[in-house]
Amino acid sequence: QVQLVESGGGSVHAGGSLRLSCTASGFRFISACMGWVRQAPGKEREGVALINRGGTTSYADSVKGRFAISKGSANNTLYLQMNSLKPEDTAMYYCAADPNCIGARYWGQGTQVTVSS
Repeated sequence: QVQLVESGGGSVHAGGSLRLSCTASGFRFISACMGWVRQAPGKEREGVALINRGGTTSYADSVKGRFAISKGSANNTLYLQMNSLKPEDTAMYYCAADPNCIGARYWGQGTQVTVSS
């Protein structure tokens, strides 16, 4: 059974940093494609960052240069380091797992990030 549990969200002032974590189980983490998506109130879900099984990363233009996604294979944990946070980064952040790299199929429960100006 696939499980994804996010943590690390919180409230920060603009310019601050947070690191989100997603602990994964129930599938072969090291070979999975993983990502982070976010959804702000009244807005559609937005892809934030992806990491494929080879470790190649990609980012939404809105977060390039500020966010970094990484996989901790030793502990089956996905990370999202978020620096220089802006109020427009405020959203619920979800971890997504794609064990076979064919399209995300599993989602966590989300962790709230709130950035105040």
